[in-house]
Amino acid sequence: MTTPDAPTPVHDVPEQRVAQLRERAAALFPGLRADLEALVRIPSVSNAEFDQAHVDASAAAVAALLEAAGLPAEVLTVTAPDGAVSRPAVIARRPAPAGAPTVLLYAHHDVQPPGDDADWVTPPFEPTERDGRLYGRGAADDKAGVVAHLGALRVLGDELGVGVTVFVEGEEEIGSPTFTAFLHAHRDELAADVIVVADSSNWAIGTPGLTTSLRGLVDCEVEVAVLDHAIHSGMYGGPVLDAPTLLARLVATLHDENGDVAVAGLGAAPDPAVEYDEATFRADAGVLDGVRLAGTGPITARLWTRPAIGVIGFDAPRVASASNTITPRATAKLSLRIPPGQDPAAAMDALRAHLLAHAPFGARVEVRDGEAGQPFQAPQDSDGMRAARWAFAQAWGSAPVDIGIGGSIPFIAELLELYPDASILVTGVEDPDGRAHGANESVHLGELRNVVLAEALLLERLARR
Repeated sequence: MTTPDAPTPVHDVPEQRVAQLRERAAALFPGLRADLEALVRIPSVSNAEFDQAHVDASAAAVAALLEAAGLPAEVLTVTAPDGAVSRPAVIARRPAPAGAPTVLLYAHHDVQPPGDDADWVTPPFEPTERDGRLYGRGAADDKAGVVAHLGALRVLGDELGVGVTVFVEGEEEIGSPTFTAFLHAHRDELAADVIVVADSSNWAIGTPGLTTSLRGLVDCEVEVAVLDHAIHSGMYGGPVLDAPTLLARLVATLHDENGDVAVAGLGAAPDPAVEYDEATFRADAGVLDGVRLAGTGPITARLWTRPAIGVIGFDAPRVASASNTITPRATAKLSLRIPPGQDPAAAMDALRAHLLAHAPFGARVEVRDGEAGQPFQAPQDSDGMRAARWAFAQAWGSAPVDIGIGGSIPFIAELLELYPDASILVTGVEDPDGRAHGANESVHLGELRNVVLAEALLLERLARR
């Protein structure tokens, strides 16, 4: 992870042209903001428990916007090989001029469930501006990415000098279950020299970031069983510990006394070159006063290049319906983030072996595998990366920071497998206070305006490569 001392010099995009595109981006931004607000109003939650007609409506709205931007868009409902119907994706294309590269612009239009409305200051699907931020579910993740691509196309208009394929997915928030099938079915239409994934974060307000590493993911369910059936806690309590207690003891073995992951067989990548100030991290994450941070070493390493395990779900009797019984079974869902270089299958094997070996009091432990996603490490000196560094530095007035992301974008590995010669750029539309996936999600409007300009400059630079 490095931070360039100065923007990479580029001599074939005249300053006058840069100024012209900057003026266009500023003039077009009010309309782009209005388009983002319209998209946020569509509750396109791809989780199957929600009305999928809204996902269809969101895809149709994205298609209409791209078609109006000069691309012949069509909405595709993709059928997986097993017959399952996926959420609609949008593909919009403009062929490359002779000798020019083709750029694939990726984003997704589906969103996470909003959660409890009471946790939101304003309604999740009614976009609201406060202090220069636009609040609403999907305002950052990832309808801002859709608007970034749309904005770059509008800024360049008929002067677009590269081929462009816009691919806006509709099921990213449920793990892209049919992505591989879709990718192979549309391999030729999606082929590109440069792939821009607008679904990451910047370093800070006023400082852009280029995501050069992503942790991978494996998750599983672990069930602890101690009894055939529930029994009276007064009559039998003492000799038999309940399943939630034993599951808690098992989960506690996953970390040592410092909070570092204690599962043998999990690796780590080298520490990043940049650091995250603890006070800033605590403020960005909303850590309560008095809570000690877990783990040792640089915070950026703990976030980006070392494994992390968390409990993301817990099935046990609800407090409201509790009875005086010893619970026979309890289940937790575990999420393991793995560093670049770690094989997901090997990581799952290590986690399973640890859980089975640490069964408390001889309880029966069953581990059920879940999702898996590859980590990602980008080459830092490709043509595409150099062009992106220049474009971001021009848009923000400061050089971008190479950052890692603790989260995962598993499909990037699939893109690299199918298009091994493509340069993949993971760019930021969010910032540390965006609260993606949580209540009061938002996008900083000034940063989004910079993203639009940066992407337009990137496409201009690639056209002149």
